[in-house]
Parts: sequence; C-alpha cells; structure tokens
Amino acid sequence: MRVIEDLPPGESPFGLTVVTIGNFDGVHLGHQAILRLVCRRARELGGQAVAVTFDPHPLKLLRPEMDLPLLTTPAQKLELLKGCGLDAVVVLPFTREFAALSARDFVSGYFCERLRVREVVIGHDYCFGRGREGNVDLLREMGKVCGFTVQVVWAVESDEAVVSSSLIRALLRLGNVVEARRLLGRPYGVVGQVVRGKGRGAKLLGVPTANIRPLNELLPASGIYAVRVRRGAEILPGVANIGTCPTFDGCEFSLEVHLLEFDGDLYGEDLGVDFVARLREERRFSSVEALAAQIHADIAAARQIL
Repeated sequence: MRVIEDLPPGESPFGLTVVTIGNFDGVHLGHQAILRLVCRRARELGGQAVAVTFDPHPLKLLRPEMDLPLLTTPAQKLELLKGCGLDAVVVLPFTREFAALSARDFVSGYFCERLRVREVVIGHDYCFGRGREGNVDLLREMGKVCGFTVQVVWAVESDEAVVSSSLIRALLRLGNVVEARRLLGRPYGVVGQVVRGKGRGAKLLGVPTANIRPLNELLPASGIYAVRVRRGAEILPGVANIGTCPTFDGCEFSLEVHLLEFDGDLYGEDLGVDFVARLREERRFSSVEALAAQIHADIAAARQIL
C-alpha cells in the first residue's frame, strides 16, 4: 500500500480510482464496511482503492477545546488501513487554509483532477468541506458533471447503537474493553516504549513489570487487565495495571505490564499492549503483602482468560 502525504496540483499519480474519505480513527467495523466496498468496487472497475484522510484530525485544529483523544496513532491507523486491502492512502495536511476550501472546490480539485475518481464510497452521514457543506447529495450532483458515481454505506449497528469512534471512546473510559473489541473487530491496543519506573514490582512484590510510556492519547479506565503484548513478532500474555498505584500513595498515572512468559530486560524496547478483559478496579490495599496476594490472584485469573 502506498502512502502519499499531500497531493499538490499537477500530474496525478493515479489512474482510475475508487475513493473514500474520512478520519478513520480506530478503523472500526463501520469504517471497515466502507473500506471493503471501496476495495470490491475497485476490483470490479479495474481501478485503485484509495482512502483519503487528514493529519491532524480536523477537530484538533478547529475545536482544540474538545481535547479529543484519538483511538489510534497515525502509524497505527496506516497499518490498520493497509490491513483492509487498500492500494493507497492519501494523507492531506489539515490546515486552516485547507479548512476554508469549499466542498465543491475540494471535489473538483482533489477527486476529479488529482485522484481521477470513478466512484466515491461514503458513509450516509459524512460531511466535508467548509462548514460541512459537502454531503451525499452534493457528490451525486457533481458526479453527473465530473463523471463519477456515488455509493452510500449505511451505519453499522451493534445492539441498536451505531458503531462510532465516540462510542468506543466512551466504552474505553468505562474500562469496557470487551465491548470495545466487538465494535473495533479486534482488541483495543496501545503502543509505547519501556522506560524506567519505580522498580517496586520486582523488589517489593516479586512481580517484575515493564513501565510503558504510551504514544496513544487514550488509555482504558484505571484498573487491572488481562492483555496480550506484542514484542516484534512475539505475542506474550500479560497483566496490565493502569492507574496511580494507590497502595504506595502514587500520584503519577502509569501503564505497567507484567509478562507471564518472559524473563529479561525490556528497557528501551517498543511494545504493543492489546486489552483483552478488565479483571478489577485499581484500589488501595492495607499492606504490601495484601497487594502481592491480590496480584498473584490477578495473574491466575489472566492466565485462565488468555
């Protein structure tokens, strides 16, 4: 899959294309339904399957007060889009100048001239362009003039709720990683580097942990989780603690992972952590001994789940 950063005017790098557009944060089941249709229609028409997305997320620029935590890092999003079978992803820099572009100018300049689009696949409620004026009706109108057709994908629902990035964020804030997994079509995962922590895991509790500095903006709710850890090509079972370690009067929020089948030094390594199930909330214990006993019970529970 080609990744094209920006798409300036001039000679197009594409022949005939089938295109979709969106933020694709999380690349959840709703996104996947759109992307599957893009790929299928591209094969049927003999063209290239292309997704157009933005960096940064438009709300980061237009409504920074929302402090929107994204589900995926830019690298994670590209990897997930690649897994959907696309031929190319175009990442457009989202600036205030770009945000001022009318929907008609965007369709004319990007879809028609630079992408040579034959068909556009879009979610039924997706809007784009200045003031969110671009929609399905505008695309169909311009398609008649520019020579492209429009396919509309209706919402994917789960238990009568529309699958969306905002719903998944809400579930993760509650620690409901099982339901988030169902809407994502995979476990929610974060990535980060192992850094030096307090060293209490091995010294005081007999349970060494890797302190991970996550690149992701959103962690699930505080608590103890059964996880699978990606270390290169290895997948290792583990138990994760998200929180402040209240038994030790901690105040710094952290992600620590104990690997069940590993003994070695991980400092400086990049790991991925996939959340499988929440075992319990984080809480203060009356003694280090009581905490250690609960940790070993957590490890046993995680082994059973994993």
